Amino acid sequence: MAIWTFHSLLWGKASTRWPFHDGDPGQEGVLGLPRYRPERVTAETARACAEACPTEAIRMVEDSEGVRLAVDYGRCIACQRCVEAAPDGPMEESHDWAFAVRFRDTLATDPEPREPPAMNAAPNRRYRRSLHIRHVDAGSCNGCESELQALGNPFYNLHRLGIFFTPSPRFADVLLVTGPVTPAMKAPLLETWEAMPGPKWVVATGACAVSGGIMAGGYAGGRGVEEWLPVDVHIPGCPPNPAAIIQGLLLLQGRLSQHVHGGRYGD
Repeated sequence: MAIWTFHSLLWGKASTRWPFHDGDPGQEGVLGLPRYRPERVTAETARACAEACPTEAIRMVEDSEGVRLAVDYGRCIACQRCVEAAPDGPMEESHDWAFAVRFRDTLATDPEPREPPAMNAAPNRRYRRSLHIRHVDAGSCNGCESELQALGNPFYNLHRLGIFFTPSPRFADVLLVTGPVTPAMKAPLLETWEAMPGPKWVVATGACAVSGGIMAGGYAGGRGVEEWLPVDVHIPGCPPNPAAIIQGLLLLQGRLSQHVHGGRYGD
């Protein structure tokens, strides 16, 4: 024990100073979701990107304004196939990772017409200093779970932000859901939600929870959490990295701002 204490003192703090101070968010060299460049669209490259996308996150649109892509980052699994299908085309590699949004439609350049979704009241100032999360795996592949586990390591150290996971829904403020909500997990998910005291919020984490992801429409897959519960924050990605999850949780609390508007990423 003494030697490990000595090594810890020698190495110093391992936790990043991000997000409230200049620091490394841990995403150096990590590819994010592809960035859409509409000025590069041609009929040939648009068709190539749309045909390459396995989740229909990209659609080719032809109208009176010409040819364009309709991009839905809520369905994007960051496979980079669109980038490979049309080099120097409208979709390019990026390091964009902070894609958390309050409204699902914000993730799409051409959102589909629908009724405004139900929303819970935003957390008040009491919840900006402490937040307790109950996680439910609603049929995920465990990719998102691996990223959630990383939140507790010395680098991300989620507890320093006053955010904690709890094993009981009775003590939870937030229901964090991963997976597309398979038929077998629908009832446990709803029971967990009912067991939580109010006020309470829902965070859909990963492409599957946001839209169903690559399993949407399958016999054993759902189309995301919003089919069953009002979602307050959507965090796309397959899986979203730990920094993206932190950004989404702090967005829910009102401690960080949103980077995506109208399907476009930017500060």
